Amino acid sequence: MSSSKMKKVTAGGLLVAMGVVYGDIGTSPLYVMKALVEDNGGLRTLTPDFILGSVSLVFWTLTLLTTIKYVLIALNADNHGEGGIFSLYTLVRKNSRYLIIPAIIGGAALLADGVLTPAVTVTTAIEGLRGIPAFFDRFGNDQSIIVGITLAILLVLFALQRFGTEFVGKAFGPIMLGWFTFLGIVGVMNFAGDLSVIRALDPRYAINLLFSPDNSAGLFILGNIFLATTGAEALYSDLGHVGKKNIYASWPYIKICLMLNYFGQAAWLLQVYQNPTYQEIENLNPFFQALPQGWTVFGVSFATLAAIIASQALLSGSFTLVSEAIKLKLLPRMQIIYPGASIGQMYIPALNTLLWIACSGVVLFFQTSTRMEAAYGLAITVTMLMTTILLYFYLHQNKKTRFLAPFITLFFATIEGIFFISSATKFFHGGYVAILLASVIIGVMLIWEWGNRIQENAAEEVALSTYIPQLKQLREDDSLPLSQTNVVFMVPKLQDDQIGQQFIYSILDKRPKRAKVYWFVNVEVTDEPYTKKYEVSMADTDFIVKLKLYLGFRVPQEVNLYIRQIIQELMKDGRLPLQPQRYSLTPGRNVGDFQFVMIEEELSNATALSKWQKQVMQTKLFIKRHTISPERWFGLEYSDVVHETVPLVIGQMKESSLTELRIEER
Repeated sequence: MSSSKMKKVTAGGLLVAMGVVYGDIGTSPLYVMKALVEDNGGLRTLTPDFILGSVSLVFWTLTLLTTIKYVLIALNADNHGEGGIFSLYTLVRKNSRYLIIPAIIGGAALLADGVLTPAVTVTTAIEGLRGIPAFFDRFGNDQSIIVGITLAILLVLFALQRFGTEFVGKAFGPIMLGWFTFLGIVGVMNFAGDLSVIRALDPRYAINLLFSPDNSAGLFILGNIFLATTGAEALYSDLGHVGKKNIYASWPYIKICLMLNYFGQAAWLLQVYQNPTYQEIENLNPFFQALPQGWTVFGVSFATLAAIIASQALLSGSFTLVSEAIKLKLLPRMQIIYPGASIGQMYIPALNTLLWIACSGVVLFFQTSTRMEAAYGLAITVTMLMTTILLYFYLHQNKKTRFLAPFITLFFATIEGIFFISSATKFFHGGYVAILLASVIIGVMLIWEWGNRIQENAAEEVALSTYIPQLKQLREDDSLPLSQTNVVFMVPKLQDDQIGQQFIYSILDKRPKRAKVYWFVNVEVTDEPYTKKYEVSMADTDFIVKLKLYLGFRVPQEVNLYIRQIIQELMKDGRLPLQPQRYSLTPGRNVGDFQFVMIEEELSNATALSKWQKQVMQTKLFIKRHTISPERWFGLEYSDVVHETVPLVIGQMKESSLTELRIEER
């Protein structure tokens, strides 16, 4: 979907929103009431107040967290149409350098949730097959069949990602529209049998349940209630894929259908909770049991499709988060492919593979949806708390909301803090898996951030103007072969007259590089997602180009393409002499060839760093060697690229303390 279409409500935009944004939250009816019933001890333990209190808690959780916090408040905290915790961080990071901490923690926790969501939703749906007599008679309670089918579906889902979220959204959108309509219809059919369930809209039922003796979990019941709103953070992350207006227009219908289904399940439970036949059913799932007779096969098939699409919401959000983290230098570079019509539609092959492996591992480890639900939700409560912290700074820097910022933050932080404590009780029952996954991601981000700071603080720079006479002499030295017409260095920093010493070392000392023009190119990622600007300084010469590219964090860094445009403009303005080519496929070509020099750094043994700093730098360089190559990142795969290794010296050089042993000659 183009960015212009995303700014207005369209039928296509609404369908893509259905297919990409709401999948996760749309499958919550599959397991929320099931988890509440099971954790309270089964149907035998239920009372009307418990049932009404549970659905009341679900309603007010969806209202306060999803509708008010995310749809009405967070969606306004967009960074030029982009959402998610890293986009929010870019809006507020000027307030404090320490805001990087909640951004890292929240982003890592959301990525961890992206592993658990496909596992739990698809497994829950497939377990519904046991409600079909033909399936149960053939396989019974054999969980290995469920696991096998789940793994096959996950393989297909992750394979589809290469076609882009626009393709997936258009393919899945009509299905999800049908799914939400199906939820509403089934809910109404059960709800109509006991309209008194409407009493659950009264928040007193929710509050009373938290302290009722009928509730065996007490306050910790909120850990299961929270499962109803886990897709809210993904909704915010996927903002850039569909646009806020399409979310505003579609959310009321989504919420109505969801609540009708929850009310329908509650009405069904009120009718059967004392029925001995239903009390004997093992792992009873109210969602499937409440389906009209003969609808089970259709319901399970539809639920399976919806579960696949639910996973898509987290996957598309994960791609967005990782892309932004890379551009913000919080993660190592990975190849990003844009298969759709707009830059908002992206696919990251390495991340897709890692998520597939991790997700499949979770299914094999936990086996059943009941065990997975214990791990589910804990990570996302962490993300929501971190988003609330960043939202405070966003609201505080806005004059219209500055006064309300502390109250809004305290309100949501209190609610989410209680949810976090409730979810934390699941830690030893599987929640540790989510925390372990998030901790690994946090570790990589912290190493990358610390490594960058160590390197930037100790980077040795020199004045480029000091070396201009030598560069001019080298350029005119006919005794040396011409390396290339244009030699280009990608530099991490380009400010005033300063340049990294390693680049001058490469030109003059490593192997003298004679060229007609020396380029020093720096890419600065802006807080705006779609910036495409540049700044040029010639250092008072016609053979040195200091080029600073300002690219938005959603813009591909196709440096070769940009330089080809810029050199034409410099020649047209007379700032660079023409470079006529005698031999070329293009007659009259006035632009010479290019050689891109990539400096690969190895930590020097002469570096005087603490053991901790050295470990951080060695780990960072190890990760860097095993991620995407610089030429692929900068769009230089088909260019002439040369790699050179230079010693990375950080801090003070170690002093030598050798003592000469004098040998007397006889």
